[in-house]
Amino acid sequence: MTAPVTGAAPGRAARPAGHEDRRAGPAALTVTLAILAVLLVVSATAGLAIGSVQVPPGQVWGIVTHALGADWAEPDWSRARETIVLDVRAPRVLLGAVAGAGLAVVGTALQALIRNPLAEPYLLGVSSGASLGAVAVIVFGVTLFGPVSLSAAAFAGALGALLLVYATARTGGRITSARLVLSGVAVAAVLTAVLDLLLLTTDRGNEARAVLAWTLGGLGGVDWGTLWLPGAALILGIAVLLAQARNLNLLLAGEEAATTMGLDVPRFRARMFVLLSLVTGVLVAACGPIGFVGLMLPHVVRLAVGGDHRRVLPTAALGGAVFLIWADIAARVVAAPMEIPVGVLTALCGGPFFLWLMRRDARRTTDRGGA
Repeated sequence: MTAPVTGAAPGRAARPAGHEDRRAGPAALTVTLAILAVLLVVSATAGLAIGSVQVPPGQVWGIVTHALGADWAEPDWSRARETIVLDVRAPRVLLGAVAGAGLAVVGTALQALIRNPLAEPYLLGVSSGASLGAVAVIVFGVTLFGPVSLSAAAFAGALGALLLVYATARTGGRITSARLVLSGVAVAAVLTAVLDLLLLTTDRGNEARAVLAWTLGGLGGVDWGTLWLPGAALILGIAVLLAQARNLNLLLAGEEAATTMGLDVPRFRARMFVLLSLVTGVLVAACGPIGFVGLMLPHVVRLAVGGDHRRVLPTAALGGAVFLIWADIAARVVAAPMEIPVGVLTALCGGPFFLWLMRRDARRTTDRGGA
């Protein structure tokens, strides 16, 4: 099972390794985005309505529009329900949408940059690096950058882990899927061991327990005051990646072909690594490491809109937002009144998907070898 970085003929159409070239016309793309936008609104409404206290969808919209200043109907809800919707569930739903969208676009970009269909922040150890950086700030009480110290440390950890995995997996200008995954697993194991050691040796017992729960990934505990940073990181990430969509498409044809067409591959890849580490670090600082969203959504989206990143990135963002909102709803209700960490549910979905991808690529490699 291999996914070479170089070797594609310059004249061939750019497409992700292991993916057929499917093209969606403008009309099909518009319909897909419209459907996902409607699903996002429906999902957000469900996220605000479903929980230990059920709130009818009509009341949800009434509460939201009333808070926005549109008094089109006489309030018929209690103050308690308004607090639940606006102060408890709304920040959580928004964080789920932001984190799902961010992880999906980061996974999409990583798969293009490394030309590997198995690339995503969690599997490559990037989330583990971000977690270690964030936990180090909590354990040692570092506040060098004020309120953004946690995100800054998570960014530094994510970038360091990504560079380490990439440098370890790249040999002779090539990266294989097996080497990439093994490098990611090894780096993640080491970083997780260091993180566990920090938690075991800290004298802040209560904080250690809270941080341990956070490392499983979850959207609880968020408030309006902390949402701006993940939101800003998502907007920055999507804007830059959309602006660089053509270069991402060039990379899919191989480094040699991209260089022939005028792309400075090492510099471009380094800049993108910094950007993706920043987005991942901020998201991990906000909700903990949530795995496999960045693996599954890009593959699902490409089946509908093809491999062009001008189409894949916005579609993956909407799909990731919808997926993580529903994953969080399931985390709240499946074992109610106990809440399951949302990272556990995404792993239960993503693990089998990862195994299916490996088996599919192995079959294709075998077929090519026998051809």
